[in-house]
Amino acid sequence: MTIRLTCLAMLFAPTIAVIQAQNSGLIAPGAKVERVASGFGFLEGPAADADGNLYFSDVAYERIHRWSPATGVTVFRERTGRANGLRVDFDGTLLVCEMGNRQVTAIDLDGRLTVLADRYEDQRFNSPNDLWVDPKGGIYFSDPRYGATDDQEINGHHVYYLSADHETLLRVTDDLVQPNGIIGTPDGSRVYVADHGAGRIWTYRPEADGSLADKRLFISQGADGMTMDERGNLYLTGQDITIFDSIGQQIGSIGVPEPPANVAFGGPDGTTLFITARTSLYRVEMLVTGQ
Repeated sequence: MTIRLTCLAMLFAPTIAVIQAQNSGLIAPGAKVERVASGFGFLEGPAADADGNLYFSDVAYERIHRWSPATGVTVFRERTGRANGLRVDFDGTLLVCEMGNRQVTAIDLDGRLTVLADRYEDQRFNSPNDLWVDPKGGIYFSDPRYGATDDQEINGHHVYYLSADHETLLRVTDDLVQPNGIIGTPDGSRVYVADHGAGRIWTYRPEADGSLADKRLFISQGADGMTMDERGNLYLTGQDITIFDSIGQQIGSIGVPEPPANVAFGGPDGTTLFITARTSLYRVEMLVTGQ
């Protein structure tokens, strides 16, 4: 049975949008879509650390922000090279897709930045967009190009895998139109890639070396960003947030006042779904945890 969660109203003040839904078992009773903060340029890349603090990027203003229950939203880093996708590694390191600088970097707990990868076979990346860390610590990241292509060195748009020791870089897809969002199951048994350009979500089986096999069509719908909850449901961003179960059946959707770019679970209990949507950060309380 399809359950639709609809945002009824959101004004410009920090008002709360009412969610109407049948008993989905996903959304907390009485939960509302709430605007946490606004006034940003173009928000992307939400990622929570082990304590539930949220990092998110403002691509337009080249900043990474941090939200915590104690301090609210603060500026974590400036001049970020148009940082987009973020992910917190198992040791607390913040991994960053720097679109403008065309590289994947790591920011450690002391604030030191290290370039992990900036080229494949001596050709600079297109514009790393989003990433996911597998249980072994390896990093999958998408590398599309949006906009001008006059300085593009790599032919095509691909997904790559950087080994946990950061020594081996593999190109793991070569037939996608414009890969964007990427996520995997917590046990690392499947990886999902949003081909934004083709309007498809593909799922793969990772091999021991990080390469991807057993390509299957999950759904004929594209997405910008996506995440997964503890039950294996996939949350995709587009004009709103659509939720699909593990076999590709839509089981719900969440309306957002602005088109959402990405989503991630965080908060003290891990049950807050944070949504980056154009100029604002939103949240909704859930009954499940996730990535």
